[in-house]
Amino acid sequence: MGEHHEPRHLHDSLEEWQVVDSSTPFTGNKTGVRTDRVVMPDGSVVTRDYQTHPGSVAVLALDDDDRVIVLRQYRHPVRQKLWEIPAGLLDVPGENPLHAAQRELYEEAHVKAEDWRVLTDVYTTPGGCDEAVRIFLARDLSAVEGERFEVSEEEADMELARVPLQDLVRGVLAGELHNNCLVVGVLSVIAARAGDGVDALRPAGAPWPARPFES
Repeated sequence: MGEHHEPRHLHDSLEEWQVVDSSTPFTGNKTGVRTDRVVMPDGSVVTRDYQTHPGSVAVLALDDDDRVIVLRQYRHPVRQKLWEIPAGLLDVPGENPLHAAQRELYEEAHVKAEDWRVLTDVYTTPGGCDEAVRIFLARDLSAVEGERFEVSEEEADMELARVPLQDLVRGVLAGELHNNCLVVGVLSVIAARAGDGVDALRPAGAPWPARPFES
């Protein structure tokens, strides 16, 4: 165990231990699996298998009545229909995450927003996957005119709703809502309000070292 101390300001830091061998035993449509042989601090070499992921964006869209846009979608790995917030993959390497988030909100909820801020940046499961997600707060919502985006596969069965923020908080704490981005987004909004306020959140174009992009 390392020495116990209480730093005034905690922040994650970049670090990369030596990799003596790396292979990709599986490459899927969007994600893959990588196997690295990594040198540990004591000099031993261990194998680490993890999923590679292009990254994602998610949108906590909050309307003037303090309701959040949520959707219910089947997620096969966990064999459940989960209530989630609009989200999607960063399909294009180096894509501006704000543009991707605006696209997802339009495609999944047929809504646009005038006020965008970065709510939270997270690694969903850093012990086994390199997925990084940027969650935005979107406010000043309005409906988008025109045809709805054509959906397929799981999205064809998707339900859409607007739910009071406090109802979602209760559902999260009761163990009834489990989607990572919904949980983090909902609780982050409550934390921001209890702190310096949502207007003090980072601007929508704030740097994101996990998935660098051009503005």
